[in-house]
Amino acid sequence: MGKLFSYCALKLIEVIVLLYDILTFIFYFFYQQPYKVLHISRRVKAKPLKNKDTTSPFRSIDCFYELTKTPQQGIETVNDLFDYAVTKHADLPSLGTRELISEEEEEIENGKLFKKAIFGEYKWQTYGEIKNQVTNMTRGLQEIMNVKTASQALLNKVCLYAETRAEWIVTLFACIKGRFPIVTLYASLGDDGIVHAINETEIETIVLTPDLKPKLLNMLESLKTIVNVISVDDCKRDVIKLSDNRKVNIISIADVQLIGQKALENENGTNYMNENPPADNIALIMYTSGSTGVPKGVMLSHSNVLCAISGQGQRVGVIGPQDVYVGYLPLAHVLEITAEICCFLKGVPIGFSSPSTITDNSTRIKKGSKGDLSVLRPTLMTSVPLIMDRLYKIVWEKVKEGPSFKKDLFTFAYEYKKKNYEAGYDTPLCDILIFKKIRMILGGRIKLMLTGGAPLSSDTQRFMNICFCCPIIQGYGLTETCGAGAVSEATDRNTGRVGAPLQCNDIKLVDWEEGKYYATDRPFPRGEVWISGDNVAVGYYKRPNDESFQFVDGRRWFATGDIGIIEPDGSLRIIDRKKDLIKLQTGEYIALAKVETQLKLCPLVDNLCVYADSNKMYIVCLVVPNRKNLESLAHEMGLSIGWPYICEDENINKAVLTSLQMQAVKSKLNKFEIPQRLTMVPDVWTPDTGLVTPAFKLRRKNIESFYFTEILRMYS
Repeated sequence: MGKLFSYCALKLIEVIVLLYDILTFIFYFFYQQPYKVLHISRRVKAKPLKNKDTTSPFRSIDCFYELTKTPQQGIETVNDLFDYAVTKHADLPSLGTRELISEEEEEIENGKLFKKAIFGEYKWQTYGEIKNQVTNMTRGLQEIMNVKTASQALLNKVCLYAETRAEWIVTLFACIKGRFPIVTLYASLGDDGIVHAINETEIETIVLTPDLKPKLLNMLESLKTIVNVISVDDCKRDVIKLSDNRKVNIISIADVQLIGQKALENENGTNYMNENPPADNIALIMYTSGSTGVPKGVMLSHSNVLCAISGQGQRVGVIGPQDVYVGYLPLAHVLEITAEICCFLKGVPIGFSSPSTITDNSTRIKKGSKGDLSVLRPTLMTSVPLIMDRLYKIVWEKVKEGPSFKKDLFTFAYEYKKKNYEAGYDTPLCDILIFKKIRMILGGRIKLMLTGGAPLSSDTQRFMNICFCCPIIQGYGLTETCGAGAVSEATDRNTGRVGAPLQCNDIKLVDWEEGKYYATDRPFPRGEVWISGDNVAVGYYKRPNDESFQFVDGRRWFATGDIGIIEPDGSLRIIDRKKDLIKLQTGEYIALAKVETQLKLCPLVDNLCVYADSNKMYIVCLVVPNRKNLESLAHEMGLSIGWPYICEDENINKAVLTSLQMQAVKSKLNKFEIPQRLTMVPDVWTPDTGLVTPAFKLRRKNIESFYFTEILRMYS
């Protein structure tokens, strides 16, 4: 009876919706003007510099005769940008942090204790207050580092090894003002990577957050040049003596600012920090996450940073003090740092968060209290595909767990909105009645999300469009291009593309003979993506002869190693990566990243790595399962097996492989792209394991080495 009632109720709703569409068609057709929406979405966005020559560079039609170099006339350095912003927005809120009210330990499974916290509202510092902090810190750094001149400062780098928070931005601008080149390290970088980067750049002063302090102190003997360790939180001043008679000073960031304040009060004469540095000075040395080996230091000048921000800012559109941005991704990632500098320039308040506090259900948030998004209610945020894939799975799992009527109703509403969205219409009534609760996961006010760092599947992108009622713009850039390259437009209703070249750079496709990709291919030109513009980095630190940077026809290009196609409207779609393209014994090429992006949508999977042996006829994969869903599957199959033994069960493995293969078919993968065997691994891949980078990119060589026996067994 219940099923019959649900079926009849759903059919009645479908009839009502059909009648509503018929009655409101004329109104919505003229009010929303879907034909204009689709025209803007499909308009030509970039074209080759040489007419109809797909081997020549492609450029945005919005700047076809000259690339942009700066976000605003008169701003030539990052220091100029800071001075402009703190003057224009002096009394407006700038950086916000939640106050910790209480913290207590709760027991979780296996008797482990985990800290749970209750946080209050966001406390904001104005641009004027940030200006004072930056000035004091700059002067304090000069004092503790004994730097008197600009030329001395350029030789004294400061390392930022810290989680994302307001003090990171304050230190960034303080170093910029003092002309100290900044070396950035991921907080999750392994010990070997940290030692390599600090010793290579000969760091004397490092700024860190308290949770990273013990880790660094344990490495001090291996860090040959460290003199000053500055802690973001309060700490007692101390001196540590090392075995080689070196002394390391421990000091808080507040004390550094106090030293600077006193020095400024007693200043008698000019200080070089009041002078503007040359635009070609190195502002940042950003160490990559090291997905293919030892992390490299990418040198970015002031002009590189400004050029990238000019392109990104123009593509994102009009933003300002009426918006709110949530900063939670690592600031050592070029996507996050350029996004936050852009927001700082535009007067957008930045509220800081972390993965452990961002939602109501985050691991550090005490049950019943609010996460950062619920309190901040941002309008802008950046994300990475890994997080969006998790949201995709969580929502669909909740829907499937609910009553059949609610599941059918949600599915109907989803497909209804999807059909209308792709036809150029908005569905305000559907957004309010069905998707409002889902939208509240991100605070309920998000109007734009930017994603980058890895490929985003079309299914996930469309899901985010529909359920969170906002444009999802996908970007493409690298540390070596200061995060700039291409970004899709908010008005583009297509999926799976990274958009047209930004107004700050050109993009061209270069033939790759081995993979049979050519810029003259039809219907779409294909090839390795090269980027040229003032955003292209100065180079790698102490690696002047790296062949990734090329001079062609008098222009400097960065060869990305990614394979792309350019569609008729000038938008770029990334389809492969040279290092991830493997030829099977049968002659077919497997694009590993492409296959992984689609297979990760399987609800039984948290992460996976596809492996292809060129001497074999099929591919295999290593799967990190979703524990909750895998245990539910075992229960449905009548199996009472504990973790991690459940991962070894033959019947479970067969069921997971079948589910993966069904997802592959659903994603329209070719037969040779579907794994024939798998191995499930119970341990989560985190940066600490060395199997993924701090940006959670797969370290394929490490994975292949670590699971060598399992791979052999799958091919036996």
